[in-house]
Amino acid sequence: MTSFLTAIQSDQEKASHDTRRLRLFSGTSNPALAKEIANYLGITDGPLVCKRFADGELYVQIQQSIRGCDVFLIQPTCAPVNDNLMELMIMVDACKRASARQITAVIPYYGYARADRKTAGRESITAKLTANLLVKSGVDRVLAMDLHSAQIQGYFDIPCDHIYGSPVLVDYLSDQKLDEIVVVSPDVGGVARARAFAKQMNNASLAIIDKRRSAHNVSKSLTVIGEVKGRTAILIDDMIDTGGTICAGAELLRQEGAERVIACASHPVFSPPAYDRLSKEGLFEQVLVTNSIPIQKDCYFPELKILSVANMLGEAIWRIHEESSVSSMFR
Repeated sequence: MTSFLTAIQSDQEKASHDTRRLRLFSGTSNPALAKEIANYLGITDGPLVCKRFADGELYVQIQQSIRGCDVFLIQPTCAPVNDNLMELMIMVDACKRASARQITAVIPYYGYARADRKTAGRESITAKLTANLLVKSGVDRVLAMDLHSAQIQGYFDIPCDHIYGSPVLVDYLSDQKLDEIVVVSPDVGGVARARAFAKQMNNASLAIIDKRRSAHNVSKSLTVIGEVKGRTAILIDDMIDTGGTICAGAELLRQEGAERVIACASHPVFSPPAYDRLSKEGLFEQVLVTNSIPIQKDCYFPELKILSVANMLGEAIWRIHEESSVSSMFR
């Protein structure tokens, strides 16, 4: 079976590469990913100066003409989220004032996404506030990957293309020749994501971990709904932050007799003490993540496998530039 990435590369080779009006620039949050995307598109990431004044204020200058061009700004708003978000908005403003035809913010990881609704009185909804800020800064379009909840796509009053990292994870897992797979959601809120992932894994069976959260970044797993004994359990989530949820889930799966436990997530946030939890001996056979967020070298451990989403993002960028369908990539 042809993999997702092979398929999009084939289509790209057949396309007529008219990139004269396509410009790609990288912020400082993940330049390595931007270079991979540029390589896929057959262009170079454009010259840009981003520096700080003595008081911490940011300065951005685009160093080539972008008049009348389609400009794509690669900037995941990961930690330090406030600095990276502000840098992105300043980049947008610079492009707007340089007469770009269309500005697309490519946000592989969308920060502030977890506060997507009010769960108690007097709370802010920062996912919506961030969308408002980006629109106000002058963004014409957003390309995001694995938003924490699908409703965030509707927070933008401009086109927002929402793509998924799951095909990259599925391609890798399919090559591992795994038997007796059960896809596990670490909580009830992730059931739709896990169900979709299980369908891509040749309609694998599904299990759910019933979890109670006592505070932010603090969770307690209680029980597994579904059969996991003697099976390869694939825990799927959109992100791993401190690792509390996914590690508690893995411990429970081991107790319930799962033969192998593999963690999958698009966004490796890896806030302390994630490294200590994830690298615990015998807990995970593999921890699969993408390069949507750069991972510090001191957070690497033997079970960690980082998969690139550069080709997928590059294909989405090309389709937006060519005004063709992005959603058809996932059919």
